[in-house]
Amino acid sequence: MWRTEPRVLLSAQEWGVVALSAKVSGVAILGVLPLAFALAWALARGRFRGRVLLDALVHLPLVLPPVVIGWMLLVAFAPAGPMGAWLWRLFGVTLLFRWTGAALAAAIMALPLMVRAIRLSLEAVDPRLEQAARTLGAGPWATFWRVTLPLCAPGIVAGAVLGFARSLGEFGATITFVSNIPGETQTLPLAIYAALQVPGSDATVWRLAGVAVLLSVLALVASELLARRQGGKGAHVL
Repeated sequence: MWRTEPRVLLSAQEWGVVALSAKVSGVAILGVLPLAFALAWALARGRFRGRVLLDALVHLPLVLPPVVIGWMLLVAFAPAGPMGAWLWRLFGVTLLFRWTGAALAAAIMALPLMVRAIRLSLEAVDPRLEQAARTLGAGPWATFWRVTLPLCAPGIVAGAVLGFARSLGEFGATITFVSNIPGETQTLPLAIYAALQVPGSDATVWRLAGVAVLLSVLALVASELLARRQGGKGAHVL
């Protein structure tokens, strides 16, 4: 039950919500970052049939209602679903009504923003620098690790930070897929929603909303600064 008396700091329960949100978002971003980079590389450097279709599929979570994404996850990862049955049979685990399921939902919703930021950073890398490295005898992997990756690193970090901010605000897919379970799946948006259902809990809503706004603003500012740094590097090269 939410305590509604005014207080300056967050209660232990509210700190738990913030910590769970940070854990869910952090795991989501760390887990999906390699996939986001691979997709961004394919879209930025690849030349293959179906590239437009892949681009559309990657950005689908941006235009679909989050509830639809949550429903798809529920169908796929339910105990009788194709992925849910496979996970249970091989590993004895389920994502349904677990914080790991919340992380999966957050990762999917954050993926398009991360791919876009990383793709732009890859496209901003001057190919002449990569060609110069190859001319000097560097192989493809050495060129990637020593030239391409350092140049696009600010964009990768900016995409991760932006994805983290998006994960913190994820609501629709999460509540549809893993429900709103205090201590297990109740992240900041879900806790605010739960508090709104309790009469006289305005103070709780204000505190949690303030934390959500603060974290989101900090993440957006960090992402913008990193993006500007990436642009500055490109301008310096040119």
